Amino acid sequence: MPLDDLTAFRPGFAWGAATSAYQIEGAVAEDGRAPSIWDTFCKQPGAIAGGDTGDIACDHYHRWPQDVALMKALGLNAYRFSISWPRVMPEGDGRVNQAGLAFYDQLVDALLEAGLAPHATLYHWDLPQALEDHGGWPARDTALRFADYATVVAEKLGDRVTDWATLNEPYCSAWLGHLQGVMAPGRTDLTAAVRASHHLLLAHGLGVQAIRAAAPRARVGIVNILTQSEPASDRDEDIAAAHRDDGHSNRWWLDPIHGRGYPADMVEVYGTEPPIEPGDLETIAVPLDWLGVNYYKRSVTVDDPQGPAPFARPVTPPGTPRTGMDWEVHADRLEHVLVRVTEDYAPRSVLVTENGSAYPDRVAPDGSVHDVERTAFLESHLAACARAARRGVPLDGYFAWSLLDNFEWAYGYSQRFGIVYVDYETQTRTVKDSGHRYAEIVRAHRRTREQAVVEL
Repeated sequence: MPLDDLTAFRPGFAWGAATSAYQIEGAVAEDGRAPSIWDTFCKQPGAIAGGDTGDIACDHYHRWPQDVALMKALGLNAYRFSISWPRVMPEGDGRVNQAGLAFYDQLVDALLEAGLAPHATLYHWDLPQALEDHGGWPARDTALRFADYATVVAEKLGDRVTDWATLNEPYCSAWLGHLQGVMAPGRTDLTAAVRASHHLLLAHGLGVQAIRAAAPRARVGIVNILTQSEPASDRDEDIAAAHRDDGHSNRWWLDPIHGRGYPADMVEVYGTEPPIEPGDLETIAVPLDWLGVNYYKRSVTVDDPQGPAPFARPVTPPGTPRTGMDWEVHADRLEHVLVRVTEDYAPRSVLVTENGSAYPDRVAPDGSVHDVERTAFLESHLAACARAARRGVPLDGYFAWSLLDNFEWAYGYSQRFGIVYVDYETQTRTVKDSGHRYAEIVRAHRRTREQAVVEL
């Protein structure tokens, strides 16, 4: 991106990278951690590419000092990580595993010492298996247990952690985990999925209240994966399918947290009502300090009346650049999404909490990783962020997904998203060209802001 675009970003802009606990930590049976639904799902034959698991992943549980040092060397000033619920509360409620909590305690201290603001996400899909055995997210009690867990973590870390996210991408937990069955816990039940969606959002609202009660200085938000839904043709059926896809992907999650309740058209599409009890919608709509946007690609759909809800099938039009995931590269749609959420929902602050691309990286003979396509992806999407900021989006941060190559859920280790290459056999870390370019952009923004202060 042209470096003069950096003037669009505010002073104090968060330049970060993101990870999640199950994808990088490993140590799944150490120091009192109990199984999560992902540990269980990984044991299902055929569930994960290559039969991979997160048992070791990036071994971040043991190598976190090295990873913090990497971020400091890159010049980042923020780090978005998630906390493992089954590491902190192995049974999901009640007993607190002090050894697990201590891991995050020392990580937070190290981040602050390195000049990195910790951005903690309480739930990135790793529900304790013990709670799944008692009904999981389709059961209302899981939302109540989440509030207890949020209290425990915020009481421990809230004196140092200011920025909190309750949930990461509840879309994936509900729809991919309970409707499509391609993520843990692997269910394919529309009624269960709708129930799970409501209890996830209820957990979010209860979690916001719990965090603020334990840490009054906290800035709290939620992270949603958002897209621009477009019809594959000008047929009326495809236009209607794109509207349903928008409801399924975007409005179902954004409307309730902004006090509008669930979209009536989508309740009709699903044919089942969320299990709303008195006071739920008010709890879900508790005001937020910021809104997190995860963006990877646009969504192009055709009408699919025989398919699963929302009866809209994604297609990949020919002729556009694609990542290793076969996802289209459309940086301008990130600008559109950011402007849309600002105009439609008026968030106080917006963070791009994940944005990245997977490619089949290789270490060159000289020991470097020349990921030209990812570098171009990073630059074009940061330029889109700058354009959005100039159009009035209150953008306060960008987190590259991901800091490290890692366990990529159902794709196992077949896809690499990191700005740092990980050799999974040796656990050697190598900063890719995209990571070096990101560091250059961060330094340039810092110089731009320092010069602005001097000129004042």
